Amino acid sequence: MTENPVEKWHRIVSMQDPSGLNDLLADDAVFYSPVAYTPQRGREVTARFLSAALRVFFNPSFRCVQKIVGPSEGLFEFETQIDGIMVNAVDLLKWNSDGRVVEFKVMVRPLKALNLTHQRMAAMLESMQ
Repeated sequence: MTENPVEKWHRIVSMQDPSGLNDLLADDAVFYSPVAYTPQRGREVTARFLSAALRVFFNPSFRCVQKIVGPSEGLFEFETQIDGIMVNAVDLLKWNSDGRVVEFKVMVRPLKALNLTHQRMAAMLESMQ
């Protein structure tokens, strides 16, 4: 059986290896960020956001809470601590018939975690330019 996109994403996160993003994402992928006001369109910009997120969220406290997988969509929930603040987040993925992600939506809670995520992601994206 072929690895589904949720499992691929979990592997990328666990291995901290953004090189797999090119195979995961469709050319026309759309990224919905909890901190950007408009959808981010295209594989390159989506990969950039996800690469930054790998650096911001992954640390020894990171843990997968649950994965739910359907025929063309799935959910990856995780928790991590950043500066003593518990971050709970959900990645919602939709993929095409080729198994490439066409929509990647991130939700973060609570508000304190969202505000911290905004600060960290902005700084990380700026440093990646």
